[in-house]
Amino acid sequence: MMRYTIVPVTPFEQNCTIFWCEATRQAAVIDPGGDIDRIQRALAAEGLTLSKILVTHGHIDHAGGVAALAAVSGVPIEGPHAEDRFWIDGMAQQSKMFGFPNVEAFTPDRWLQDGDRVQFGEVTLEVLHCPGHTPGHVVFFHRESGLAQVGDVLFQGSIGRTDFPRGDHATLIASIKEKLFALGDDVDFIPGHGPMSTLGEERQYNPFLSGRFG
Repeated sequence: MMRYTIVPVTPFEQNCTIFWCEATRQAAVIDPGGDIDRIQRALAAEGLTLSKILVTHGHIDHAGGVAALAAVSGVPIEGPHAEDRFWIDGMAQQSKMFGFPNVEAFTPDRWLQDGDRVQFGEVTLEVLHCPGHTPGHVVFFHRESGLAQVGDVLFQGSIGRTDFPRGDHATLIASIKEKLFALGDDVDFIPGHGPMSTLGEERQYNPFLSGRFG
């Protein structure tokens, strides 16, 4: 059985997420954008052992704390897709742009591809490559519990921005409709920012996906 908690980090209130295996207490931290002390306290509060760091995409509010957390924990980094390498290599430039101090670039131990699996404890997550917001964005899906961490692909009532370098609106819409919605209406998802929702709710009511907005 998998459990989770959400730890908002950085001034952007990014939903850093901790997934863990209830049987083994092994955990994965998804998108540690910053505030590493807060993330470590959340792990300690549940008595968890960090097994790996997972990254949905290379934007600084999601990946800015990856190098620091990896340095203090010694665990491997998995994700995103290699198409986001230019974002990660440019972490210092992102730092200056958004006022994040002492943010270092990193090289994942494993770049992820569509259809890959990531494991910790007795938990297996499916990897979906969902470009559009960034070209290398990935989503992590736990089929047994019907839960996905979708990063900045989809939000409650909105979708990810596509005005950053190598973003593409049509590609993002295709990722949502062809990859995410195919998982089923009952799937709950944790977005990169804001409240959770279900894929069914967004399929029916999200104005950016119903044709009312662009």
